[in-house]
Amino acid sequence: MSVTLEDARRVIAAAEKRADEIGQPMNIAVVDAGGNLVAHVRQDGAWIGSVNISINKAWTSKAFDIQTKDLGDNAQPNQQFYGIHATNGGKVAIFAGGVPLSRDGVVIGAVGVSGGSGEQDQTVAEAGAAAF
Repeated sequence: MSVTLEDARRVIAAAEKRADEIGQPMNIAVVDAGGNLVAHVRQDGAWIGSVNISINKAWTSKAFDIQTKDLGDNAQPNQQFYGIHATNGGKVAIFAGGVPLSRDGVVIGAVGVSGGSGEQDQTVAEAGAAAF
C-alpha cells in the first residue's frame, strides 16, 4: 500500500483550499511509503526557499511516522531526540507542517507544507491529510 498520484492530488487540492482560505501561499508536497516525492505544488507567491522544506517535512513525517511538530517537541535540548535534525544529511525537519497519511492504521505516506508560520503550515497540512 502506498500513496497514489490520485491520492496526492486530492491531498494537495484540500491543502491548497485551506491555504487560500487563510491567505497564505504555500508549498505542498506529498510522499509515498518509501518517502519518495509523488507530487508537489508551489502556489503563486509561495517562497522558493520553502520548496525543499515542504518536501523534507513530508519525508521526515514518513521516515519517522510522526507529525514533524511532535518530533520537534522531542528534539529540543534535554529531550530524547535532541540532535536528530543533524542526521540523514540534515534532511530531518523538526518544526510544524509534516503530517503522516495513514490507511487502515498504517502510515503509507505524508504531506509536508511550508510557506507560513508553523501554525499556518500545520493547519494546511492537517487539511490535506483530512482529505486522504
